[in-house]
Amino acid sequence: MTASHLGSLYLVPNTLGDDARSAQLPHVMPIETMRCASQLTHWIVEDAKTARAFLKSIDTLAPLACPIQEMHMSEWRGAARNAKYGDTIKPETLLEPLLRGIDIGLMSEAGVPGVADPGAELVLAAHRLGAKVKPLVGPSSLLLALMASGLNGQRFAFQGYLPQDGGERTARLKQLESESRKLQQTQLWIETPYRNAAMMASCLQSLAPQTHVCLALDLSLPTEEIRSMAISEWKKGFPSEAACAALQNRPCVFLLLAH
Repeated sequence: MTASHLGSLYLVPNTLGDDARSAQLPHVMPIETMRCASQLTHWIVEDAKTARAFLKSIDTLAPLACPIQEMHMSEWRGAARNAKYGDTIKPETLLEPLLRGIDIGLMSEAGVPGVADPGAELVLAAHRLGAKVKPLVGPSSLLLALMASGLNGQRFAFQGYLPQDGGERTARLKQLESESRKLQQTQLWIETPYRNAAMMASCLQSLAPQTHVCLALDLSLPTEEIRSMAISEWKKGFPSEAACAALQNRPCVFLLLAH
Protein backbone atom coordinates (compact mmCIF):
# COMPACT_ATOMS: atom_id res chain seq x y z
CA MET A 1 0.00 0.00 0.00
CA THR A 2 1.35 3.45 -0.89
CA ALA A 3 1.85 6.13 1.76
CA SER A 4 -1.00 8.14 0.22
CA HIS A 5 -3.44 5.32 1.05
CA LEU A 6 -2.16 4.76 4.58
CA GLY A 7 -3.42 6.61 7.60
CA SER A 8 -1.07 9.01 9.40
CA LEU A 9 0.28 8.74 12.93
CA TYR A 10 -0.22 12.06 14.73
CA LEU A 11 2.03 12.76 17.72
CA VAL A 12 -0.24 14.75 20.02
CA PRO A 13 1.29 16.71 22.93
CA ASN A 14 -0.29 16.61 26.37
CA THR A 15 -0.19 19.19 29.15
CA LEU A 16 2.61 18.92 31.72
CA GLY A 17 0.19 18.84 34.64
CA ASP A 18 -3.32 17.45 35.02
CA ASP A 19 -4.81 20.26 37.16
CA ALA A 20 -7.18 22.68 35.42
CA ARG A 21 -6.32 21.42 31.94
CA SER A 22 -8.96 23.54 30.23
CA ALA A 23 -7.38 26.66 31.71
CA GLN A 24 -3.87 25.52 30.73
CA LEU A 25 -4.56 24.59 27.12
CA PRO A 26 -4.88 28.08 25.57
CA HIS A 27 -1.47 28.97 27.02
CA VAL A 28 0.51 25.84 26.10
CA MET A 29 -1.16 24.40 22.99
CA PRO A 30 -1.69 26.02 19.56
CA ILE A 31 -5.30 26.01 18.45
CA GLU A 32 -4.35 24.09 15.29
CA THR A 33 -2.90 21.29 17.43
CA MET A 34 -6.15 21.08 19.38
CA ARG A 35 -8.25 21.15 16.22
CA CYS A 36 -6.22 18.34 14.70
CA ALA A 37 -6.45 16.25 17.88
CA SER A 38 -10.20 16.82 18.08
CA GLN A 39 -10.76 15.10 14.72
CA LEU A 40 -8.98 11.86 15.62
CA THR A 41 -11.13 8.87 16.58
CA HIS A 42 -8.39 6.24 17.06
CA TRP A 43 -5.81 6.62 19.82
CA ILE A 44 -2.80 4.90 21.37
CA VAL A 45 -2.18 6.23 24.88
CA GLU A 46 -0.23 5.45 28.04
CA ASP A 47 -3.30 5.64 30.25
CA ALA A 48 -6.85 5.73 28.93
CA LYS A 49 -8.24 7.61 31.94
CA THR A 50 -5.71 10.42 31.56
CA ALA A 51 -6.27 10.53 27.80
CA ARG A 52 -10.04 10.82 28.19
CA ALA A 53 -9.61 13.70 30.66
CA PHE A 54 -7.31 15.48 28.20
CA LEU A 55 -9.75 15.02 25.30
CA LYS A 56 -12.60 16.26 27.47
CA SER A 57 -10.64 19.47 27.97
CA ILE A 58 -9.87 19.69 24.24
CA ASP A 59 -13.62 19.43 23.55
CA THR A 60 -14.24 22.73 25.36
CA LEU A 61 -12.03 24.54 22.82
CA ALA A 62 -12.23 22.38 19.69
CA PRO A 63 -15.32 20.10 19.47
CA LEU A 64 -14.50 16.42 19.16
CA ALA A 65 -15.42 14.49 16.02
CA CYS A 66 -17.30 11.89 18.09
CA PRO A 67 -18.15 11.25 21.75
CA ILE A 68 -15.20 10.06 23.82
CA GLN A 69 -17.07 6.80 24.61
CA GLU A 70 -17.10 5.94 20.89
CA MET A 71 -13.37 6.45 20.34
CA HIS A 72 -11.04 3.50 19.78
CA MET A 73 -8.39 3.73 22.49
CA SER A 74 -5.52 1.30 23.10
CA GLU A 75 -2.93 1.52 25.88
CA TRP A 76 0.82 1.20 25.29
CA ARG A 77 3.51 1.64 27.93
CA GLY A 78 6.49 0.32 25.99
CA ALA A 79 7.46 -3.22 25.01
CA ALA A 80 9.52 -3.92 28.14
CA ARG A 81 6.88 -2.62 30.57
CA ASN A 82 4.03 -4.32 28.71
CA ALA A 83 5.89 -7.65 28.82
CA LYS A 84 6.42 -7.24 32.57
CA TYR A 85 2.64 -7.33 33.01
CA GLY A 86 2.12 -10.18 30.56
CA ASP A 87 0.96 -8.02 27.64
CA THR A 88 2.67 -9.20 24.46
CA ILE A 89 0.84 -6.95 21.99
CA LYS A 90 3.13 -5.66 19.23
CA PRO A 91 3.33 -2.08 17.91
CA GLU A 92 2.29 -3.27 14.45
CA THR A 93 -0.95 -4.64 15.89
CA LEU A 94 -1.85 -1.31 17.45
CA LEU A 95 -1.04 0.48 14.21
CA GLU A 96 -3.24 -1.81 12.07
CA PRO A 97 -5.85 0.96 11.46
CA LEU A 98 -3.17 2.85 9.49
CA LEU A 99 -3.32 0.07 6.89
CA ARG A 100 -7.02 0.79 6.47
CA GLY A 101 -6.39 4.48 5.88
CA ILE A 102 -7.40 5.56 9.39
CA ASP A 103 -5.40 8.23 11.18
CA ILE A 104 -4.20 7.46 14.72
CA GLY A 105 -3.25 9.83 17.54
CA LEU A 106 -0.35 8.90 19.84
CA MET A 107 -0.47 10.57 23.26
CA SER A 108 1.85 10.31 26.27
CA GLU A 109 1.01 11.03 29.90
CA ALA A 110 2.64 14.45 29.77
CA GLY A 111 4.57 16.48 27.22
CA VAL A 112 5.39 15.23 23.75
CA PRO A 113 5.27 11.60 22.54
CA GLY A 114 8.56 9.86 21.85
CA VAL A 115 10.71 12.09 24.08
CA ALA A 116 11.35 10.62 27.54
CA ASP A 117 8.42 8.44 26.55
CA PRO A 118 7.87 4.85 25.29
CA GLY A 119 6.08 6.12 22.17
CA ALA A 120 9.29 6.05 20.11
CA GLU A 121 8.77 2.32 19.49
CA LEU A 122 5.41 3.00 17.87
CA VAL A 123 6.78 5.88 15.80
CA LEU A 124 9.52 3.66 14.42
CA ALA A 125 6.98 0.95 13.62
CA ALA A 126 4.88 3.50 11.72
CA HIS A 127 7.93 4.45 9.65
CA ARG A 128 8.49 0.77 8.85
CA LEU A 129 4.92 0.59 7.52
CA GLY A 130 5.63 3.59 5.31
CA ALA A 131 3.01 5.73 7.04
CA LYS A 132 3.33 9.47 7.52
CA VAL A 133 4.34 10.60 11.02
CA LYS A 134 3.09 14.07 11.90
CA PRO A 135 4.46 15.69 15.09
CA LEU A 136 2.23 18.43 16.51
CA VAL A 137 3.46 21.44 18.46
CA GLY A 138 3.11 21.43 22.26
CA PRO A 139 5.02 21.65 25.55
CA SER A 140 8.20 19.63 26.16
CA SER A 141 9.48 19.84 29.75
CA LEU A 142 13.03 19.02 28.66
CA LEU A 143 13.26 21.82 26.12
CA LEU A 144 11.50 24.32 28.38
CA ALA A 145 13.95 23.49 31.17
CA LEU A 146 16.97 23.77 28.88
CA MET A 147 15.76 27.07 27.48
CA ALA A 148 15.34 28.55 30.94
CA SER A 149 18.47 27.09 32.56
CA GLY A 150 21.09 29.40 31.10
CA LEU A 151 23.26 26.32 30.56
CA ASN A 152 24.74 25.05 27.29
CA GLY A 153 21.91 24.67 24.79
CA GLN A 154 24.27 23.81 21.92
CA ARG A 155 25.49 20.54 23.43
CA PHE A 156 23.30 18.54 25.81
CA ALA A 157 22.24 14.98 26.68
CA PHE A 158 19.15 13.56 28.34
CA GLN A 159 19.92 10.78 30.81
CA GLY A 160 16.43 9.57 31.77
CA TYR A 161 16.21 8.41 35.39
CA LEU A 162 19.30 7.99 37.57
CA PRO A 163 19.75 5.00 39.95
CA GLN A 164 17.55 4.87 43.06
CA ASP A 165 20.26 3.40 45.30
CA GLY A 166 22.09 6.19 47.10
CA GLY A 167 25.59 4.93 46.38
CA GLU A 168 24.86 4.20 42.74
CA ARG A 169 23.15 7.56 42.35
CA THR A 170 26.19 9.39 43.74
CA ALA A 171 28.52 7.48 41.41
CA ARG A 172 26.32 8.30 38.42
CA LEU A 173 26.19 12.00 39.34
CA LYS A 174 29.98 12.14 39.52
CA GLN A 175 30.20 10.40 36.16
CA LEU A 176 27.79 12.90 34.57
CA GLU A 177 29.71 15.78 36.12
CA SER A 178 32.97 14.45 34.68
CA GLU A 179 31.45 14.01 31.22
CA SER A 180 29.91 17.47 31.38
CA ARG A 181 33.24 19.05 32.30
CA LYS A 182 35.10 17.19 29.56
CA LEU A 183 32.55 17.87 26.79
CA GLN A 184 31.07 21.14 28.10
CA GLN A 185 27.74 19.36 27.77
CA THR A 186 24.60 20.07 29.75
CA GLN A 187 23.24 16.93 31.41
CA LEU A 188 19.48 16.61 31.91
CA TRP A 189 17.54 14.00 33.88
CA ILE A 190 14.22 13.52 35.62
CA GLU A 191 13.15 11.91 38.87
CA THR A 192 9.98 10.50 40.38
CA PRO A 193 8.68 13.57 42.27
CA TYR A 194 8.61 11.90 45.70
CA ARG A 195 12.37 11.29 45.39
CA ASN A 196 13.26 14.90 44.52
CA ALA A 197 14.63 15.62 47.99
CA ALA A 198 16.94 12.60 47.95
CA MET A 199 18.18 13.54 44.48
CA MET A 200 18.91 17.13 45.48
CA ALA A 201 20.66 16.00 48.66
CA SER A 202 22.89 13.73 46.56
CA CYS A 203 23.72 16.63 44.24
CA LEU A 204 24.70 18.84 47.16
CA GLN A 205 26.85 16.14 48.70
CA SER A 206 28.62 14.84 45.60
CA LEU A 207 29.00 17.66 43.05
CA ALA A 208 31.81 20.23 43.03
CA PRO A 209 31.03 23.72 44.42
CA GLN A 210 31.45 25.37 41.01
CA THR A 211 29.21 22.92 39.14
CA HIS A 212 26.08 24.69 37.96
CA VAL A 213 22.72 23.02 38.67
CA CYS A 214 19.26 24.06 37.52
CA LEU A 215 15.95 22.82 38.90
CA ALA A 216 12.90 23.40 36.69
CA LEU A 217 9.79 22.68 38.77
CA ASP A 218 6.12 22.59 37.73
CA LEU A 219 6.90 23.80 34.23
CA SER A 220 4.03 25.64 32.48
CA LEU A 221 1.91 25.51 35.67
CA PRO A 222 0.94 28.48 37.87
CA THR A 223 3.41 27.19 40.51
CA GLU A 224 6.32 27.08 38.04
CA GLU A 225 9.72 27.72 39.61
CA ILE A 226 13.09 27.68 37.81
CA ARG A 227 16.32 28.22 39.73
CA SER A 228 19.81 27.97 38.27
CA MET A 229 23.04 28.45 40.26
CA ALA A 230 26.31 26.87 41.37
CA ILE A 231 26.25 24.14 44.01
CA SER A 232 27.98 26.52 46.44
CA GLU A 233 24.97 28.86 46.14
CA TRP A 234 22.44 26.03 46.38
CA LYS A 235 23.96 24.98 49.72
CA LYS A 236 23.07 28.35 51.21
CA GLY A 237 19.38 27.73 50.56
CA PHE A 238 19.48 24.02 51.33
CA PRO A 239 21.93 23.68 54.21
CA SER A 240 20.66 20.22 55.18
CA GLU A 241 18.93 17.22 53.64
CA ALA A 242 15.79 18.09 55.58
CA ALA A 243 15.64 21.45 53.80
CA CYS A 244 15.37 19.63 50.47
CA ALA A 245 11.91 18.40 51.48
CA ALA A 246 10.48 21.59 49.98
CA LEU A 247 11.13 20.05 46.55
CA GLN A 248 9.03 16.95 47.17
CA ASN A 249 6.14 15.88 44.96
CA ARG A 250 6.66 18.49 42.25
CA PRO A 251 7.49 17.43 38.67
CA CYS A 252 11.09 18.49 38.13
CA VAL A 253 13.77 18.48 35.44
CA PHE A 254 17.33 18.48 36.80
CA LEU A 255 20.20 19.96 34.77
CA LEU A 256 23.92 20.36 35.44
CA LEU A 257 26.91 21.88 33.69
CA ALA A 258 30.38 21.40 35.15
CA HIS A 259 33.25 23.85 34.66
